Amino acid sequence: MTTLTAPTVAPTVLDQLKALSHEIRFELVRYLAGGERCVCDLEALLTLPQSKVSYHLAILRDAELVSAEQRGKNTYYALRLDQLFGLGGSFLSEIFVQSPALTHQDHSIC
Repeated sequence: MTTLTAPTVAPTVLDQLKALSHEIRFELVRYLAGGERCVCDLEALLTLPQSKVSYHLAILRDAELVSAEQRGKNTYYALRLDQLFGLGGSFLSEIFVQSPALTHQDHSIC
């Protein structure tokens, strides 16, 4: 029997910005900018319980901003620099989209 799974959809620029907009997730990204860290290290740095840190890390993973690697009983997280560096350009591309040409008007409509 074959199991079909739905294709995964890449997160949008807005999804990634939303993920970064929470202060805990922003702090997690700032700590991970210093290098890969274990969840237990992040718990200590943020003085938060493991469940809350893991919850926020899952949101960052879903937004494809961090990667996770299981080593023994610990999970290590690292930034996905390709995604973070690309986010700035993608954000600007979303804002400065080519607007449709306006039809010629002799007088302002304002």
